[in-house]
Order: sequence, then structure tokens, then C-alpha cells
Amino acid sequence: MSRGKEFKPQSILIVKLSAIGDVVQTFPMLEALKREYPQAQIDWVVEEEASDLLVGHPALNRVLVSHRKSWQKNLFRKGQFWSTLREMGKFIRDFRSGEYDWVIDNHGIFKSGLLVALSRGRRKIGFQRSPGIADEGNYLFTNERYKPLSIERHALERYLDLISQVGVPVDKPMLTFPVPAESRRRAERILHHHGFSPSPLVVIHPMAKWPTKQWPSENFARLAEAFVQKGGSVAFTGGWEDAAPVQEIHRQIKTPQKVLNLVGQTSLKELAGLFSLSDLVLTTDTGPMHLAVAVKAPLIALFGPTAPWRTGPYGNNHLILRKPLTCSPCFKKKCATIECMKSLSVEEVLKAAEEKLGIADCGMRIEDS
Repeated sequence: MSRGKEFKPQSILIVKLSAIGDVVQTFPMLEALKREYPQAQIDWVVEEEASDLLVGHPALNRVLVSHRKSWQKNLFRKGQFWSTLREMGKFIRDFRSGEYDWVIDNHGIFKSGLLVALSRGRRKIGFQRSPGIADEGNYLFTNERYKPLSIERHALERYLDLISQVGVPVDKPMLTFPVPAESRRRAERILHHHGFSPSPLVVIHPMAKWPTKQWPSENFARLAEAFVQKGGSVAFTGGWEDAAPVQEIHRQIKTPQKVLNLVGQTSLKELAGLFSLSDLVLTTDTGPMHLAVAVKAPLIALFGPTAPWRTGPYGNNHLILRKPLTCSPCFKKKCATIECMKSLSVEEVLKAAEEKLGIADCGMRIEDS
């Protein structure tokens, strides 16, 4: 039963901890809440990895950052036990210093449920236990539980449907991220420092967390070389953990000096700025893919073991390339063949890129590796 119109909340806490893509896909929920309750203080608790996107967001009053992964690593390291314990205690005190009319858990897992339990909230809102979805018991920590949309619906729509059932009007969903002007200027300075022209700029974000989502490194190298031959500017992006595999891609490019390797050199906001400057972003199924959508960058996304209708780029300014194999989507992190990704050829990805850039039949050549 919807009770959203009985009382206008003056304070709201969103519990969405990770990952980058899931946080980005929660932005429409944030915007809907702010639009309906402009007077409300809205806070968000998030883990460190995606926190850069939230700090300073115009719709948020406070961002509470959990360093859970660091705490787990440091708690039993020599000499760090007490300092880590104090840091954890400070976070809990800060977290509990706020008192909320609404606490919304759209993460729906055990660790988010624990934070809901710790929070000081009048209405603790989340999903019901649902068949077909992993049961982590998070619903035990809420006092209002709503039926989730089918898992076959897009995650962004599932998040919005939760607050719709509470009584918050949800307009036609739009995924946006306001790139701070300074972050965009920093991205421009990075390109200028390396002597790269901003147009045509192709940004390639090649790495995904699952091995089964990866496109072969030699394919990325050949694709980058084809762009360079036509006079395009190419930049690779990624996190610091992507340094070695992207360096391997870079090593296979015949003119590596003409391809910019920015892996580990940008914050998430600067990455958003770089995407916003690009003429094309090409990614695997990864969190920054959603960030490219949110800044309205033309996008090509390569899909294999996952379902784009569930977690793919949302909206219209993008192209999804995937093979309709009988085994796809399998949602597996291990596979003996990874045929779904390997069967995507460099030629068809290049053709799609040419069309997206508006330079079809431009005569780009694909060099043999």
C-alpha cells in the first residue's frame, strides 16, 4: 500500500553502496526524490569506489563513505588494528548522527541491510523477498517491503519502481550526470598536455571485472590502430588495477605513441569529463559504460555473457553489439571458450564505429596483428 502522500519527508537516506554502474543507475531515483521533495535533505551512504561521483552532487546534502574493503584488509594487519577500529567507530557515529524520515535500500543485499538496521529511520523501505533473486535476508531489516519488478526489467526501472510504489511520481526515466566544470577542464588539460586533438576523439574503456566480458586484447589494439590511421585521437581509460592488461593492449599497437594511455590517471569525475568531450566511447559491459550514457556520450557497448535489457546502457544514444548465441546470456564468470565475445569481429565493431562517428566508408584499414 502506498503511503507516500501522507507525510512529506524532510530527510531521506539512500543506501546504495556499489558498484559504479549500479550507483550511476540510481541517479534517476535521486532526481525523482529531489523533484518531488525539494525541501528534503537527501543523504547517500556509499562505498569508496563510487564515492567520487556523489561528493558535491547538487541533489545531495551529505555523502557518507564506507571504507569497508580497506577496513577488511587493514583490521588484522600488524599495527593497524586499533586505528582501523577507531575509523570504523567514527563512521558508525557519523552515520547514526543523522535521523531520517525515510531510509531507502535499493541495493537489496546483506551488507546494505546491516546499514539499514544501524540507521536511525522512521520508515525503512526496501524490496520484498523475491523468487529468482539471491536471498541475503536484507528485507529483515526494513519495515516497509515492496514487490520488485521482474528481474528481466532494466535495473534502473526496478529502482524507480520501488519509490513509485511508495508514492513518488516517476516521470519518463532519464539518466544524467552533471559533470562539474572543473572536472571537464581537467580532462581538457590532460588531452592538451599530451598534444591530443579533441576531435575526433575515441575513448576506449576496455576492461571489465569478469573475464567472460572481455574482448580479446589484440582486437582492441587493431581497432585503435585503425582509428589512428584515419587521423583520429584514441585514448584508453581504466582504473589503476587495469594497468597491466591495458599496457599489453598498448604494446600490440604498431604506433603506440599515437594512442594515449590514461589508465589510472583520472578520477571518476574526470573520466566523466573525458567521456563528455569524446566523439565516441567504446566499452565492454562495465560500470563506466553507464557513466558514458549519463553524460550523453555516443556509445558502443560490447556484450556477451550478460543481458543488456537488464543492465545495459539505458536510453537511445548508444549501440549494443552482441551475438545471439544459444548460450548467451549465461551470467557466468568462467567459460572455457568465451565464444560470445570472441565471435565479435574487429571488422563489425569498426563498421559500427564508423557509422556512429558519421564517417561510414571512410576507408579505415584494419592492420593484421
